[in-house]
Amino acid sequence: MISLPFRRGNQTILRGQRVFLRAPAMGDYAGWASLREQSRAFLTPWEPIWADDDLTKAAYRHRVRRFEEEIANGTSYPFFIFRERDNRLVGGITLGNIRRGVGQSGMIGYWSGAPFAGKGYMTEALSLLIPFAFDQLRLHRLEAACIPHNARSIRLLEKAGFQKEGLLRSYLKINGFWQDHLLFALIESDGRMLDGRMASQGGTGGRSGGGTGCS
Repeated sequence: MISLPFRRGNQTILRGQRVFLRAPAMGDYAGWASLREQSRAFLTPWEPIWADDDLTKAAYRHRVRRFEEEIANGTSYPFFIFRERDNRLVGGITLGNIRRGVGQSGMIGYWSGAPFAGKGYMTEALSLLIPFAFDQLRLHRLEAACIPHNARSIRLLEKAGFQKEGLLRSYLKINGFWQDHLLFALIESDGRMLDGRMASQGGTGGRSGGGTGCS
């Protein structure tokens, strides 16, 4: 079952069957640095070049402070993904670049630690973030972009109901090179249609607090 969001102090926590999401904290530094270092070769093809001090505690502290400011301003909601059974950090997912006014949209980005890729954790994390974005933040449109040969990311987005809208040429500098990206999007009405299909197949709609059936 997917739980409705709840807050502990100023912190939003999204809980699912196997994972829960919450904002990064200083107490997560050791686990984060270890997982990122362990996953360096796995993540390098899909991310910007890491700064020399990227994994230092000072850089992490700066990152957490920036996250806190963005959350307070409502411009970004970064989450770490933890495994429910042992509180193990398995990756991260962010709803960022939030635009209000006539746009009411946001951009989703994510990363998985190498030991936890392909185990369904990111699928569940995305299924938790989508209703948070539409029902709690009242956004209208979610976007995500990925490199055209990132088959795993494409499958993840398509499974969540995102539709491919086009090619963004030379969009982001990834691994030292400006690279094209595919643009995927999910609008609020798409999400409700997906909930209806899941319910008709015997699942329970994630937008009403139940599970999507993803694993």
